[in-house]
Amino acid sequence: MHPDFWQNTWAERSIGFHQAAPNPLLVEYWPTLGLPPDALVFVPLAGKSLDLRWLRDRGHGVLAVELSPIAVREFFEEAGLEPVRQRQGPFEPWSAGGYRVLRGDFFDLRAEDLRGVRAVYDRAALVALPPEMRRAYARALAEHLPPSVTILLIAMEARAPATQGPPFSVVEGEVRALFEPAFDVHLLCRTPFAELTSSAGAVVARSSAVYAMRR
Repeated sequence: MHPDFWQNTWAERSIGFHQAAPNPLLVEYWPTLGLPPDALVFVPLAGKSLDLRWLRDRGHGVLAVELSPIAVREFFEEAGLEPVRQRQGPFEPWSAGGYRVLRGDFFDLRAEDLRGVRAVYDRAALVALPPEMRRAYARALAEHLPPSVTILLIAMEARAPATQGPPFSVVEGEVRALFEPAFDVHLLCRTPFAELTSSAGAVVARSSAVYAMRR
């Protein structure tokens, strides 16, 4: 997706993907990773997700990347924090309260930006990208993340009729094709399919799949 798509999405308040509570699959499966409380967690395409606050409440430092300045500003405002803003290459880091949000494009990240990361939480990044960008996304994580990193990925699967994303349906076979052999991919759970009505009015059967991926 062109960056303008996401800038317009936030400017037009088309943010139905934003959840009003931490994701229940994060809450259930994050402890299974066995990470120390002080582990630094990277959250790509973070929006203003309350999942960041849930992770911080567990003791983790949170490093995120988000393109929209609206999302970044609202995240800190709603958390009651006054961030310090700096410049870091192509990024504008906003920092406060154990959060560091790199305002900029995920695809501008380099290994030095992710130094010290122990885990990645992805609920909204992979499923937000069309196929060719999903390949570039997975390649960037494999190239830039430090060794011994664990990823918790929540993907969405949809039955026919296929829907135009985002979010896009990403099935297990594609997840494995994208991330193996750089990571060992383990399916932790798949929720039952449930019928949901899309913003276009179509009824779609959707399921969520949770993966743990380790170097």
